[in-house]
Amino acid sequence: MTAQGITLNLEGYTFVPSGKMATVVTFLEMQAQPALRPDPPGTDGLALRRLSKGETERYLAIYRTLGERWMWFSRLVLERSRLDAILWHAAVEVHALQRDGVDCGLLELDFREAGACEIAFFGLFDSEVGGGAGRWLMNRALTLGWRPGISRVWVHTCHFDDPRALAFYQRSGFRPYKCAIEVDDDPRLNGKMRRDAAPHIPVYES
Repeated sequence: MTAQGITLNLEGYTFVPSGKMATVVTFLEMQAQPALRPDPPGTDGLALRRLSKGETERYLAIYRTLGERWMWFSRLVLERSRLDAILWHAAVEVHALQRDGVDCGLLELDFREAGACEIAFFGLFDSEVGGGAGRWLMNRALTLGWRPGISRVWVHTCHFDDPRALAFYQRSGFRPYKCAIEVDDDPRLNGKMRRDAAPHIPVYES
């Protein structure tokens, strides 16, 4: 039998059509503000700079640098008007992580759901991984996210992401609460992402 073009095998396997890709998504949340862990040494040069309307190209440059390794593509397939409507919504905050004034990461917070903050995107350039910048950025994300009126902060990750991401979120105080399978067109086949992006994820085409 089939569901939305996906063949369901009675032995328990779900076959994904050519040109598509599937990932396991884990949703995590916290319902109380945790005590922050100390900022690691070597993070004195880090700062957040909030981006503003008119900086969509800068946002996309950061997003691509971060995401082409880990198959971040959801922002790349949006029409520009739709992307701008999200990024520059009054209840969305987009921050560039900078080291000594140079962009090196991204933090996107979405407050459009009443009483909740979604950490929509959180990531570091490869040059910052392993040096404490992730903990520094999470401390800022939680400080900004847990503002008056917020009772829940949540985030999601998937198995395409850095394999350390899930454990990092859990160490930060997030609790997994839901799992889903996401099936999408492979953006490497429709020109939305470079063909050699995310080489750890096979391309399936007929």
